[in-house]
Order: sequence, then C-alpha cells, then structure tokens
Amino acid sequence: MDAMSTLTPPVTAGSRAWLHAAVARLEQEATRSADTHLLRLDFPGFPGIAFYFKDESSHPTGSLKHRLARSLYLYALCNGRLCAGQTVVDASSGSTAISEAWFARLLGLPFIAVMPACTAPQKIHAVQELGGQCDLVDDPTQVHARAAQHALEGACHLDQFGLAERATDWRGNNNIAESILGQLRRESQPVPSWIVCGAGTGGTSATIGRYLRYRRLDTRLCIAEPTGSGFVHGWRTRDRTAIASQPTLIEGIGRPRVEPGFLFDVVDDVIEVDDAAAVAAALQLDDLLGTRYGGSSGVNFIGCLKLAIAMRAKGESGSIVSLLCDRGKRYRETLFDPDWRVAHRLDIAPWQSALQATLAEGKPLDTHG
Repeated sequence: MDAMSTLTPPVTAGSRAWLHAAVARLEQEATRSADTHLLRLDFPGFPGIAFYFKDESSHPTGSLKHRLARSLYLYALCNGRLCAGQTVVDASSGSTAISEAWFARLLGLPFIAVMPACTAPQKIHAVQELGGQCDLVDDPTQVHARAAQHALEGACHLDQFGLAERATDWRGNNNIAESILGQLRRESQPVPSWIVCGAGTGGTSATIGRYLRYRRLDTRLCIAEPTGSGFVHGWRTRDRTAIASQPTLIEGIGRPRVEPGFLFDVVDDVIEVDDAAAVAAALQLDDLLGTRYGGSSGVNFIGCLKLAIAMRAKGESGSIVSLLCDRGKRYRETLFDPDWRVAHRLDIAPWQSALQATLAEGKPLDTHG
C-alpha cells in the first residue's frame, strides 16, 4: 500500500454523499461544455486537401487540458483517492494547472500547482486568480518530486503525466476523437487522412490513437513535437529511457523525457518542428482565424502542412485535422513579445515568408529561399 492510500480516510455515509455530489457536478459541467468548434481552412497551395482545427481553447478554462482535468478528477474520485476537503496537487507547466484549479474551485477543494519557475506569468496569475497556490520550482526536472512530496503530506496527486492515458475514456463518452469524427460526419471527407496533435502528457494522443483503432478507421495519427523532444527520440527508438536532445520554448509539449503516458504503438508518424516555426505558424493562424493561439497550436499547424506537402507530392486528396490547444494571450509576455524573442534568439521572419509561399503554392517549408 502506498503513502497516498494510507492517508485516505475510510468511506462513511457523509463522504459517500460528498462523492456523489462531486461526480454529479462534473457530469453537469461536461454536459454544459461538451463540444468545441471545428473550424475549416482551405489553401490555394493544397487543392483537394481540407484542413480542420478543433478549437479546444473555447472550453471554460481556455485550453485542451479542460477535458483532461475533468477526467483526472473523476478518476481520483471514482478510485477513492479524493475526499471532501482534501488538498489537490499536480505538476504542470500551466494549462493543466489552470484547468485543475478551476475544477478544484468547482468542487470546493484547495489546489496546489507545482510549476517550473520559468512558466509564463499569465499562466501563474490565472491559477492564482482561481484560488490555487503555485509552488514554483527552479529546476523543471524536480516538479514531479515536489508534487509527490505534497502527496506524502496528505494531498491527492492527480498525476497528469502518470495517469492521463488511463483516466480518459478512449472508447467514447464524447472524448476528443469521438467529437472530431462526429463533427466531420456531414463533411465531404468525413474520415480524415490524418489527425495531428502534440504529445504533452500522452493522454490526447493515446485517446485518439486507441479510438481510431477501436472504430476500425484508416485515419493515421501524427505527433507534432518540438525538435529533439523526449517523445521524438523515444518513438523512433522505442526506448522509454530516451531524453530530449535540446530544450524548447514551447510550453505544454516537448517533454524532456518519455512520460509514463506516452504510447508509441498507436502513433503512425512524428514530425519535428522548430520553435521559431511554431511561433510564426501561431501568428499565421491569427491572420487566418482572427484569434491568436499558443505555440503548441503553431507546432500542430506546421505538422499539418508538412503532411499536406507529402500528400500533394503523391497526388493524394483528403482531410487533415488538428487541435488549437490554448489562446495566445497566455504568452503575450513570452512567445509573442518581440523583445523576448530577440533575447531568446528566436527569429521568426524566415518562417513567416516560408509559410506564405507554402500556403499559396504548396511549396516545401524552406527557410533558405
């Protein structure tokens, strides 16, 4: 029996009543915010290829992680690990923490987010505004250990990195894959050629990859990740001890190690994306959709375009679906601040020019002219 189990009080009539009420609140919230918009874009350079973007930033907590946070709370509740008045803790670079803080407030629970000290200030402020406490750690590799320490002291560790792939109901229940395919039902190409997402905790890619197989679909799953991430190296070598070969400025993805929730065998391809290309692509999405999204959405967009370039070269038609993960306002002091980019040697101008040529003419993404 682990330390968390020994700290969980026995079930009583009162605690069971609280559990039932908590699960009911989560189910009510899921009904209110079950679906997000699926946006379509078409580009002159890619005739016969439709691009769809599922806007997960329209969730009440502003990101893809809203679904995961709800699932993690349900998982903790239904496994008897979370009880009335108990502090909740998790390690997060921001978006998951914001969503978890929001649900903690919904359930009337204290919440602690263990975050790298370099996390975007807007994300830290968002957690605090929701009533959460931020435990900032100078060494990002130590966030897991710090969260585990809080758990030893009696907190319920939601453990997004360890539990994401098992907490989500991948067979259905309006998970993100089922939602995408349902929204595509009346489109001209209802079964996409590709779905593109980042690795993050591994929960989204595991859910999508499993669901595609469960539904017996030919749709392939591509992971778009910052160059040299732990997932990139782990997937290519099937080595779960693989580590990143370089850091990234894109928060939420590009993990330095292979996380427990990463499932390699449900992924059909991996595409590496330069940080500068990701920011340029996020700004391009702002021009196209009138809304600024974060760097991980830019990574996904580049992944879509690289797949479309390969399809175009083979004379293939079809559709590609990806995710808009969170809003860009969370990064206005970092990725979208020109001075910050200069300080971090992030030159996006060549990528902006390359993107224009790719969208207009279907040219390969080449920054060398």
